[in-house]
Amino acid sequence: MQLTLEEKYVTYYPPKSQLLKWVGNKQKFAVEITRYFPTDIKRYFEPFLGSGAILATVAPPNGMGSDTFKPLVEIWQKLSTDPKGLVEWYAERRNLLETATKEEVYKSVLSAYNKNPNGADFLYLTRSCYGGIVRFRKSDGYMSTPCGAHTPIPVESFSVRVKDWKARLKNVSFEHLDYREAFAQAKKGDLIYCDPPYSHSQGILYGAQNFCLEDLLVEIDRVKSKGVCVALSIDGNKKSGNFICELPIPSGLFKNEIFVDCGRSMLRRFQLGGRTLENEIVSDRLLLTY
Repeated sequence: MQLTLEEKYVTYYPPKSQLLKWVGNKQKFAVEITRYFPTDIKRYFEPFLGSGAILATVAPPNGMGSDTFKPLVEIWQKLSTDPKGLVEWYAERRNLLETATKEEVYKSVLSAYNKNPNGADFLYLTRSCYGGIVRFRKSDGYMSTPCGAHTPIPVESFSVRVKDWKARLKNVSFEHLDYREAFAQAKKGDLIYCDPPYSHSQGILYGAQNFCLEDLLVEIDRVKSKGVCVALSIDGNKKSGNFICELPIPSGLFKNEIFVDCGRSMLRRFQLGGRTLENEIVSDRLLLTY
């Protein structure tokens, strides 16, 4: 009897909680996404690291996470080499709430970050900004997301998360790299999972990085020819707000396509100023070269 695609692969289990608050975080959908990952991966790559939700779910015995956004990578490198120090980064800022309001603390940390972008300030900002929406002004690159309505989690709670994530990612290295550099390291039998910024809806997010989907597809085709497996999460609705996005995906590049219901978009909630999200359901496509 021939196995279905789902039956060929393993079930992975995500962490119980997020390390970073991050818009577009795939943690709630990690089980569904990773159920299509091969079980015999030689090395796992995640070159658009973001919140690391899929990486922590896979918890690979040999992996590399990378991103072009240096302050983000600094957080992951700190987790890997000095988890106690990562907790101290958070505690130094979170403890300021004992003598100031969360808005005052946020404003102070945001100002310090914009003067000198760094992982320590950015860590606190991800946990305290509105909905984890890491938004940057195109004019000067400054982070411009307002303070969130919630109170950032206590230091003790963050410390528990750090311990869990450190254990899951003990066999993962973290690098400040362009995705092309990460792709160049992949070999036959490896798996690359890509969750890039959506070209039309996320141009102001993630460090205002430049990204071209066509260039990524060229790289995917190149590594596919070497025997590397690639899984790509991409906008399933082909729609960003009221803009229909035609995706230039070459015929034959991917062998399988799965739709993943991601619910309502926090980014669209922010853009709509709290208005109804009745028609704003997000559906990702998971495209597989295998």
